[in-house]
Amino acid sequence: MPAEAPPMVDWALARSTATRLVKPGPTISADGALAAVAELREAAARAERYVTEVTGLDASSGSAPVLVIDRPGWIQANLDAFRLLLTPLTDLAASKLAATPRTAGVGARVTGAEVGVLLSYLAPKVLGQFDPFWTGEDGARGRLLLVAPNVVEVERLLRVPPSDFRLWVCLHEETHRVQFTAVPWLRDHLLGLIERLVATADLDDGVLVQVVRQAVRRVVEGIREGEELSVVDLVQTPAQRAIVDDITAVMSLLEGHADVVMDSVGPEVVPSVAQIRAKFDVRRQGQGPDKIVRRLLGLDAKMRQYRDGAAFCRHVLDEVGMAGLNRVWTSPDTLPSRAEIANPQLWVIRNHPEPATPPAG
Repeated sequence: MPAEAPPMVDWALARSTATRLVKPGPTISADGALAAVAELREAAARAERYVTEVTGLDASSGSAPVLVIDRPGWIQANLDAFRLLLTPLTDLAASKLAATPRTAGVGARVTGAEVGVLLSYLAPKVLGQFDPFWTGEDGARGRLLLVAPNVVEVERLLRVPPSDFRLWVCLHEETHRVQFTAVPWLRDHLLGLIERLVATADLDDGVLVQVVRQAVRRVVEGIREGEELSVVDLVQTPAQRAIVDDITAVMSLLEGHADVVMDSVGPEVVPSVAQIRAKFDVRRQGQGPDKIVRRLLGLDAKMRQYRDGAAFCRHVLDEVGMAGLNRVWTSPDTLPSRAEIANPQLWVIRNHPEPATPPAG
């Protein structure tokens, strides 16, 4: 019987590292914490109604729960998601890793520590997150995570009205929940892209070392020359880049769509929405050493997804209205390509060959 392949990541070490290194949340009384949790839950329910009204997407059949959590809870939720997404890669690597269990064990501990450090860095920064790949014991698909201490900390730093800010954050995250609930094939499509990406992975150690060395050299050069490069961008083979482009396009659409929806409700719903958006955009940019870390981790690319996806959605809305934009959710074939995210008119021409009728109003 062949030896069982060791795990690729020491998940227990990842969790202990992340929870040990993560910064504590803001100081708040027990009553204040309970009130913040209750208000976030209520804001999530209000946000779902607004998102449905604005987008016209029907998410009434959804069962994704809303969880208001702390930073260690967010770390555990993301470790669960990482384990699920790495399963295809684990299966692909099993035969090779089984032959060298000692080396693989060391690699698992190193990777576990790295994952832990990464999560400890991200845990204080994430306000909310929709995990589309989680499946509950009752069959629920996806879950909405709201990180209460981070919301409280950022609303204090920005000096914005807490109730407005909490609803505003929920509008973005609830849009993701509505997207995946109203478009049930979207989850499997994304999983399929990830599995295809994993299938192209070259697990030959010599090739991997060469790619990593090249990536490190280019990242150093990029920082010196002021380029926006990240490790995520650089450790892709040519065969992977087309798949990464597809994933990037989908994520840009999802993030940009959520940004447009959260800003569309107007001051009658969130009175300080303009003030919040202006201050939040400054926060997203990052400053000083934090900006370098964000670049290395590929988080600047994440910010480009918000910006480019929002520009795509706004252009399409101007051309064909919300009903026309909603054609993106028809099938994988109607999703925008990365080129169409950059040039939205290409998507409009491909999906609306008939002369566009300007949206009413």
